[in-house]
This record gives sequence, C-alpha cells and structure tokens, in this order.
Amino acid sequence: MEARSRPTLPGGPGWWYEPKWDGFRCLAFKAGPKVELVAKSGKLLNRFFPEVVQRLAALSDDVFGIDGELLARDGETFSFEVLQARLHPAESRIQRLARETPAVFALFDMVEDVDGSDLRPLSWSERHARLERFLKRHQTPDLTLTPGTDDQTRAEGWLTDGRLEGVVAKSIDGAYLEGERAMIKVKRGRTADCVVGGFRYASSGPIVGSLLLGLYDDQGRLNHVGHASGFAGVDKVELTRELEALRGGDGFTGRVPGGPSRWSTERSTVWTPLRPDLVVEVAFDQVSDHRFRHGTRLVRRRPDKAPEQCRMEQLEA
Repeated sequence: MEARSRPTLPGGPGWWYEPKWDGFRCLAFKAGPKVELVAKSGKLLNRFFPEVVQRLAALSDDVFGIDGELLARDGETFSFEVLQARLHPAESRIQRLARETPAVFALFDMVEDVDGSDLRPLSWSERHARLERFLKRHQTPDLTLTPGTDDQTRAEGWLTDGRLEGVVAKSIDGAYLEGERAMIKVKRGRTADCVVGGFRYASSGPIVGSLLLGLYDDQGRLNHVGHASGFAGVDKVELTRELEALRGGDGFTGRVPGGPSRWSTERSTVWTPLRPDLVVEVAFDQVSDHRFRHGTRLVRRRPDKAPEQCRMEQLEA
C-alpha cells in the first residue's frame, strides 16, 4: 500500500499521522528459517542488509509479515546517502557496512500475523495493535515502532520544524489495500520521482548538460515532463559515462521533447534517447499542462524504485 501526495493533511477524527521517513520502504516476510526483504520495486534486499535478515531470522516467531522503512544513521540523524551506500556490488564492502552502519527497521504495519493469518482485511487500528504486541514480545535493537499521533496540530508541527521530510496520514478504520495509494503524504518540499528517458550534452563539450525526465501514464507510455539541469555536487563526468552506457533505448514512448521553435537553438532540439532504467528524484515548483513549468533540480538517484512506479499522478494538484 502506497500514499498519494496532497498539499495539506486531512483533518478530523479517524486519522493517524506518522513521520515520512527518508529511507527504503521494505516488506519483510518470515516462513520458517527463510526471511525475505522486499523493496518497493519488488526486488529482494537480503544481499545488501544481511544484519536485518539475521535479526529477523533470530526471532522466535516462525511466521510473520511486517511493513516498514529501512533507515541508516549518520551520527544522531538518519541519512539517505548512508543508506544508499549500502547498495554496493562488492560482498566484502556490504559486510563491512553492515557492521559500521547497521540499518534500523522502523515498522508501521503488519500484514501477516504470527499464526500465518492475513491481516490486510483488518482495520489499521487492529493491525497496529498486533504489531505493537509483536514488538513488545521481540525487544530487539534497531527493530522499532514508528511513532505517531492522532493530533493534527502536532502533525502539522512536524511539517514546519524542519526535521522531517514529511508526514503520512492513515485512516484508522482502513484496510491494507495492496497496490493502491490509500494513504496520504504531505512533503515539506515538492519532489517527484522520474525516469531519465534521455539527455542533452552541454554546449561546452561532450558532458551532460541536462536530463530529460519522463513519467508513465495509465497506458504504460513514458511521457516527457521536463528537464533537470541543476547538478550541484554531482560528478558530471561519471554521470555522463553512466548515461552513455544506457544509450540504445527508445527514450520516450508517449509525449516526446518538443521540436524546433522560434525560441530553440539547434543544440536544444538534439537529445540522446536512453533505456528507461535510471530513476531520479527532482525538486520542482510548478506544474502546467502535465509537465514541470520550469527546470527542476536533481535531488538524488532512486535505486530503490522501479521505473514503472514513476507515474503521472505525481503531478496532480
């Protein structure tokens, strides 16, 4: 179950508010000795977080399914960059980072009980009570319950104090609707996860000048929605190599970057199509006609998200 973006939090009785963590969403299932950590993309995360697998495998319950967020500490705070560094190809590096920056698993839902029963049809309040009992029985370091409140004023304070990325609101009576955006998320800033469908070289030479961004519609077409050219802190040479390795794809299969106009130059109309493999998060200000009105700023890469999850609905008002 995922969340849809809204500009403000819903109010009134029947809502529960939790911090929106800046980590990797993760479903964890245990069946006997087998543990699986499943990312939002559907891929397994076991290889990259062996300490979490070991932690869950050691619990006395043989069966359960829990939902939460993998986080990594950088001093007293959590850091997405530290977490992202855990996705390393070298096994020796993975084992070292598992010791140096062990992941915290912040839990906020339970989809399968310890007797194997499916909890998804139950209300959030019933599922949460089961999760609380589960964690009370297994008091394990770095396996924790996400804090929350039913006080809207307090939740709105979280949005303004600058410490959290945002707030997620959940219906207390709602079932776990897998595959649906049944929760509501409000971010402090406006960002979107986009597929890089192509790029343009800079006028100064054979190095990336801008990324061409795309989102999928309900027909599965990748539509061009804007560009990103703010690359503060990014190694453009390395990024150019990565982009050039993705050449050969169709690029955009729906709306494509615009052709020549009286405002364009020859360089601005030439772009290189890519395979739709790279996902990035960009910050934007306004949307017009289902695209970013201005250029966006590259925030970070999103290796934890599948390209198909980058959808046009992110640009809804």
